[in-house]
Amino acid sequence: MSLKVGDIIAFERTFKTEDVELFTRISGDEGSHHLTPDEQGRLVVQGLLTATLPTKVGGDHNVLARNMNFEFLRPVFTEDTIICEVKIEKYERQENNRTAIIASFICKNQNEKEVLKGDFSGVIL
Repeated sequence: MSLKVGDIIAFERTFKTEDVELFTRISGDEGSHHLTPDEQGRLVVQGLLTATLPTKVGGDHNVLARNMNFEFLRPVFTEDTIICEVKIEKYERQENNRTAIIASFICKNQNEKEVLKGDFSGVIL
């Protein structure tokens, strides 16, 4: 897929208890809110696990990130479905055969509440 300025790439993911447990082991982020279910039986999803949604675009398009900015707006819980929209703000071929990319993103839960927003920049090799 060839990207261009203005493109919006959207995808979604429902976080499961197993995702939080695995990320806890990998990251060492063992806050009690990630380990102890709330009264509804949910765990709070780690912020950086939620942040893997916009970084998926980087992986899908071979982006070598240089900067990433995240603003965590509200908690995400297991069984929440998060819809992420990434908008390409800059996509420009450079003299060194690399392509500069800047993108912004917004992630919303199944109730259309914003949970995460930010931007990233880098180059495509």
